[in-house]
Amino acid sequence: MRILQFLAVLAISLLCFTACDEEEITNYAFQDISAPVNVTADFEVTQDDTGTVTITPSGEGASMFQVYFGDTENETATEISAGDSLTHVYAEGEYFVRVVAISPSGLTSEFNQRLTISFRKPENLLINIDQPASNPAKISLSASADYATLFEVYFGDVDDEEPTQLMPNEAIEYTYETPGVYLLRVVAKGAGAATIEKSMIVTIPEPSDPLKLPISFDNPLVNYAAIGTFNGAEFSLVTNPDLSGANSEESMVGELTNSGSEWEGVAFALGEPVDFSGDAKKIDMKMWSEVEISVLLKFEGGVNDARANEVKITHPGNGWEDLTFDFGTDAVKSFIDGSQGVGEPFVPTGQYETMVVFVDGGGFTAGKFYFDNVMQKSELPDCTAETEENIDPANGAINWTFKTDDLDHSFDGFGNVAASITRNPVTDGINQSCNVGKIVKNDPCEVWAGIGKGLQTSMDFTSTDKKVFTLKVLAENQVTDVTLRLEFEPHPNVDPAEERVAQITEVGVWQELTFDFSDVDDKTFKSIILYFERGAACDGDVYYIDDLKQTDGTAAVIADPTAAAPTPTVGAGDVKSIFSDTYDDPANVNYFPNWNQSTTYEMVDLNGNAAIKYSNANYQGIDIGENIDASAFQTVHIDVWSGDYTSIPFFLISSTGEKSVSLDVTPNQWNSIEIPLSEFTSQGLSINDVFQFKFDVQPDNGGTFYIDNLYFHN
Repeated sequence: MRILQFLAVLAISLLCFTACDEEEITNYAFQDISAPVNVTADFEVTQDDTGTVTITPSGEGASMFQVYFGDTENETATEISAGDSLTHVYAEGEYFVRVVAISPSGLTSEFNQRLTISFRKPENLLINIDQPASNPAKISLSASADYATLFEVYFGDVDDEEPTQLMPNEAIEYTYETPGVYLLRVVAKGAGAATIEKSMIVTIPEPSDPLKLPISFDNPLVNYAAIGTFNGAEFSLVTNPDLSGANSEESMVGELTNSGSEWEGVAFALGEPVDFSGDAKKIDMKMWSEVEISVLLKFEGGVNDARANEVKITHPGNGWEDLTFDFGTDAVKSFIDGSQGVGEPFVPTGQYETMVVFVDGGGFTAGKFYFDNVMQKSELPDCTAETEENIDPANGAINWTFKTDDLDHSFDGFGNVAASITRNPVTDGINQSCNVGKIVKNDPCEVWAGIGKGLQTSMDFTSTDKKVFTLKVLAENQVTDVTLRLEFEPHPNVDPAEERVAQITEVGVWQELTFDFSDVDDKTFKSIILYFERGAACDGDVYYIDDLKQTDGTAAVIADPTAAAPTPTVGAGDVKSIFSDTYDDPANVNYFPNWNQSTTYEMVDLNGNAAIKYSNANYQGIDIGENIDASAFQTVHIDVWSGDYTSIPFFLISSTGEKSVSLDVTPNQWNSIEIPLSEFTSQGLSINDVFQFKFDVQPDNGGTFYIDNLYFHN
């Protein structure tokens, strides 16, 4: 459990995130806060049955800490300076340790940690690894074990590795720098000498997506090894070193280091040729230089012998600049062998497999230069200009289209989130408009970070019939939850407030989300807040929004999933699968045995991944076709999607009978559910010979649900 407390000069507001309860969350938009951030503490427990614990607090901007050990009533805090540690002896038990970080100006932030002291050897160690397909090099790890005080994690990618501390009920993120197969090890430690440990294989695949325009250097799936240098130049991917000018986003960029040799540069071997056969003959890129210098962009490797050609322009030397290379008006023939018209005007109409960049080509300038967002641009408009817009409730229902590109019509970021109005990056599907809002969750940011806007007048829900909001969203990096929060007024007078949550289910495409406030009839709102992946740490994720509209009627119903369930990451050696594309399933399994049910069955394809659809449900069984000794496993996993059910009773059936556990389902999204098998055995069920599963939604008959990735695992 983590609690962040921020004291402002005139008011004290509490922002509380817990694993158990959701309390009131105060919005910090429209104010400046300089309380300590990233407050945490390391706990070192001596494994000698004494209960001695050393606590080392830390936090950015903190000059001192107050520590409450949590083992006495009406406790007086122990104060220590930043960088110091203190030691305390606990008896066996569970304690709530509070650490208050204090800045030099007196502002505070608070970190809370539940601490278990047990002299018993830890038992039942479970490791959970989340490895998203959108960035498989970055994992999220959590662990649990009975009687464990803390865990030590060895990620397995460096020699003589120092362990990373992980506390119960927490998750840590880790990024592997290079592809490979790694043995991750977790050690569960208590206050006694005995420990237990478990290892798992983590496979980081080689990036395999082809390099093609547009190039942003941010996609971890792209094979950037297709970028090469020549004549002494060096090229690498780095974090943007200068967040200013035309590129103020914290993102990855390309770094070109010139050695001072003549005609050195960088070549991009494109997996998809650049096509100049149409009207799209402009190449845009962002480039950083601190000196005025020439930049030559050349296309070669022509398909069907298309003529190599180039455009040269000048960078003014003012940091990040937007450069445009117009191959429709400024291109000339490149040197090949002999003259062959070198330097003559030329309009390319072919396709090219290699893009080459020379900085001070033919000169001898040494130094570092940076590139980002290389894209091909059409002369013809590739979007539909906005014609309507309303952001003032006094003029009717909200219709936020970003038609007007200024600060008044842009949302404001808070908590180190950047918000702006930009060009629509994907002008197909359901959103062909030109201007959209852009949100960047810069790393690091506050867990309460988001975007918001105060309105000129209030939306009156006591009289309006327009209480449903739709919002178009596009996620560049990952799927996530989106929270729309309506507040009485901008901070600090936010209450009463209402909020609704919807989910982005696909990456790289526009989706329309619906937020239904139709049950609200006694409030007015003058502030709109949006959160993306609320409460989570930031890692540079980018989202686009458009067409926030206030409508009447009821929320649209999402009939079916459009994306597949998350791909499992548990190693096959630790799994007994019943249904999953990732693993081998039993040869004689029957997903639709005839039990005289009303339920219908369909095997569906979701973006190349199989899932099972059960409709008109009352009850439904799965006959495994063999007996499984599930006592060799610790957990049963299942992914469930339903627009009709929020709870589905799920049964394991063995020779000793059947017992159920309810699957808690958030509607209209995939729910990845892990059930400890102890929840069945504690009801008296033997799981030595599990041969069937059952779902039973009676008496709530007639609905539909989907399942995927049903398996036992350790």
